[in-house]
Amino acid sequence: MSSSRACLAALVAPLVVLLAALALLSDDIDLSPADWLADTADSALAAAERLGIAKPRSPLDRALRLLDRHPLADGHNDIADKITGLADGAIAHLDLTRLPPPYHTDITRLRQGRVGIQAWSAYIPCPSNFTQNAHAIRLTLDRIDLLKRIAAAYPDDFELVGSAAAARRAARAGKIASLIGIEGGHQIAESLTALRMYYDLGVRYMTLTHTCHTSWADSCAPPPLHHGLTPFGADIVREMNRIGMLVDISHVSHETMRDVVNVTRAPLFVSHSSAYGLCANPRNVPDDVLLAMKKHDGIIMINFWPELISCGPTATIAQVADHIEYISKLVGPKHVGFGADFDGLTELTTGLEDVSTYPKLVAELLRRGFSDADVVAITSGNFLRVLEKTEIVARKMAKRGAKPNETNTPPRDAC
Repeated sequence: MSSSRACLAALVAPLVVLLAALALLSDDIDLSPADWLADTADSALAAAERLGIAKPRSPLDRALRLLDRHPLADGHNDIADKITGLADGAIAHLDLTRLPPPYHTDITRLRQGRVGIQAWSAYIPCPSNFTQNAHAIRLTLDRIDLLKRIAAAYPDDFELVGSAAAARRAARAGKIASLIGIEGGHQIAESLTALRMYYDLGVRYMTLTHTCHTSWADSCAPPPLHHGLTPFGADIVREMNRIGMLVDISHVSHETMRDVVNVTRAPLFVSHSSAYGLCANPRNVPDDVLLAMKKHDGIIMINFWPELISCGPTATIAQVADHIEYISKLVGPKHVGFGADFDGLTELTTGLEDVSTYPKLVAELLRRGFSDADVVAITSGNFLRVLEKTEIVARKMAKRGAKPNETNTPPRDAC
C-alpha cells in the first residue's frame, strides 16, 4: 500500500467507525456497553476492509457476528397451524427442540437462525361464505392456547411478550420473545368485543383478511365485494389503533390497503408479503402503498414463498434479497424486514428451507453493500420501532379520552 493511501486510511477510518457506531446505537437503545464496543470494533474492521488495510471477512461471518448481538425478528410463522394439522394441536408427545420434516421450525433451528423475536400466527382457515363462520372464535382460542402451551412447556426458550420493550428484554435475556398474531378478520366474527378480548390474551396484530372477504373488508381474492373497507371496517382499524394492535395489510386487496392508509393513525404494517413491482401477485404490495409506508413510518416484512418472490414455484436467496433491495431503494431500509411464513409455505426458496437459514440471507444483504446499521434495522430494529410507535398511538388516544367502540354488526349475505 502507498504511503499516501495509508495516510488517507488513517484519517478516514476513525470517522467511518464513529458514524457507523452512532447509526447502530440509534437503532438499538438497549445496546449494552459490551455490545456497543463489539459493534464499534466490527465497524472499524469493516472500514479497514473497505479501505484495503484489512483482510475481508466472509459475509456469513459478519452476519453471524451481527445477529449474535442483534437477534433477528420475524413477522410470521405458522407452526401452530402445522401442529394442529399434523398432531391435532397436542404437544405432549412432541420434542419441539428437534422436529422432523415437514416442520420448518424447532428450537434448535431457531437458535441456529439467531431468531430472538418471533410473531406466531394463530391462524384458522376462512370460509368462502363469511356467514358460515360459527366456530371462528372457538378455533382461534384453540390456536392461542396452543401457542401459550408451547411457551409454558419451554420457558427457557420462549417468553410471551406484549410490547416492544418486553420483546427487547426477553431477547437480551436469551429468550425468543414471542408475540401472537391472528391471520384474518374472519377470526373476530364481526365482533369488536372479540378483538379486544384477543388483545387481552396477548394478540398484537390482526391481518384484516385472509384469502377470503369478510363482511367489512376485501381480500386479495377476486372479485371484489366492497372495493376496500366498509365503514365498519374503518371502525375496526380505528379500534385496533386505540388498543395498540398492529393493523396487518397482508392478504388484503390493494383497494383495502389504500383505504387503511387513509384511516389508520399508526404505522402501516405488512407481516408477510413482498413487492408487487418485482412480482405482480395480488398478495404483494404495490409501489404507491410502499411509498405511503414511508410516510406512515411503517414496515413490510418480506415473505419467502416463491410465488410471491419470483411469481413461480421456485426462487433463490438472491431473488428474496432483490425484494429487500427494491424496497430499500424505493423507500429506504428502515421500512423492510423479514416475514418468512415458515410452516405455512407449500414451496420453499432454495437456500431458505427453514428457520436456521436466516443468516444466509443477511450475508447476501451484506454482500450487496448493506451497512451494518441497515442490517440491524432490517433484521429487528424496524419491527420494534413500528410496534413501539403503535403502542404510543394507543397511549395518545387514551390520553385524549378515546373510548371503546361498542358497535357490532351482524354478518350480511354470502359473497
